[in-house]
Amino acid sequence: MKGFWKNKRVLITGYEGFLGSHLTKRLIELGAGTFGLDIITHRKETILRQDLGKIRITKGSVEDFRLVSRLMKANKIEYVFHLAAVSLVHKAQASPLSAFSTNIRGTWNILEVCRNLPFVKAVIVASSDKAYGAHKKLPYTEEAPLIANHPYDVSKSCADLIAHSYFYTYGLPVAVTRCGNIFGPGDFNFSRIVPDAIRCAFSGETLLIRSNGRFTRDYIFVDDIVNGYLILAQKLQKLKLGGEAFNFSDEKPLTVLELIRIIYKISRIPANYKILNQAKFEIKHQYLSSLKARRVLGWAPEVSLEQGLKRTIEWYKHNLRARRFL
Repeated sequence: MKGFWKNKRVLITGYEGFLGSHLTKRLIELGAGTFGLDIITHRKETILRQDLGKIRITKGSVEDFRLVSRLMKANKIEYVFHLAAVSLVHKAQASPLSAFSTNIRGTWNILEVCRNLPFVKAVIVASSDKAYGAHKKLPYTEEAPLIANHPYDVSKSCADLIAHSYFYTYGLPVAVTRCGNIFGPGDFNFSRIVPDAIRCAFSGETLLIRSNGRFTRDYIFVDDIVNGYLILAQKLQKLKLGGEAFNFSDEKPLTVLELIRIIYKISRIPANYKILNQAKFEIKHQYLSSLKARRVLGWAPEVSLEQGLKRTIEWYKHNLRARRFL
C-alpha cells in the first residue's frame, strides 16, 4: 500500500474529525501528498496535533462550491475522501437544515467539481449504516433499499443516491462506504457510547444510557475502517467499482449493555450506569454484512472488539486527564 500512495495528491474533507484524522495520519505515513479541508482547523482535540505541519490545510466548508473548485484545480487532486458531514444524529435532529446542507449540498459540490477534472482517479463518499433506514431482515447487505426516515439518516441516503447518479450519468469514479459504529482513540464526541463509557469509568461518573440498553449494533475499530477506505480507493478503477457501495463491519453485533459491560471489565472498574430509556427516532436493531468487501476487496477486520477496546481504553487513560476531560 505504501508504494501505491507515495506522492499521490489526496484531499480529505473533514480531515480533523475522528475518522478523518486517522485516515489523514495514515496517508501521511504512506507518503501521500495530503490536503485537508475542514470548517474548524488546528483543533486541540485531535490525534493530528503533531502532524498538522505535514498537511496542506484549507479552512472552509464543502458547502462553498467555489472554494472546493479552487482547491482541487490548483492542487490537481487525484483522490478524494469525502468525510465532511454533520455526523451526530442528535445535532441533525436539532438542526435539520444544517445537516441537509452540509451532508447533501456538500456531497454534490464535491462530485460536481470532480466530474469536470480529468486528473481525479477516485472519490470515496462516506455514508452510514443509517442510510438504510430500518429493515426487518438482518444483517443489511448493500442491496437493501435506502428507506431512511429521520434527518441524519435521510441526508446520508440522499448523498448515496447522488453519488450513484454521478457514476451512472457521468462515469465519475465514485464509490460509497457504509460502516458500523466506529470506535478508537481520539474520538472526542462524548455523545457516542464508547468514549463516554470510558470517560465515565475513569471519572467515576454514572454512565447515562439514552436507550433501554438493548439496541443492537456492530462496533468496529477505526484502523480497520481506514484500511477499508484505502483499499477501496486503490482498487476502484482497476476492479471497475464505480457506483458501488461497500459495507465495513466486523459482523459481530451486540447490545449496548453487552458493550459497556465489556468496557468496564477491561477497565477493571465496576460497572456504573443508568438506563434512561429516552431514545427517540433511533433504529433498534441494525448491523451489516461485509461479505461483499471481503469477497471483492479482500478486506477483513484485523482488530477484534476486545483488542480494539483495550487499545482505545489505554489511549484515553493517558489522554483524558491531560486534555482536561476528567
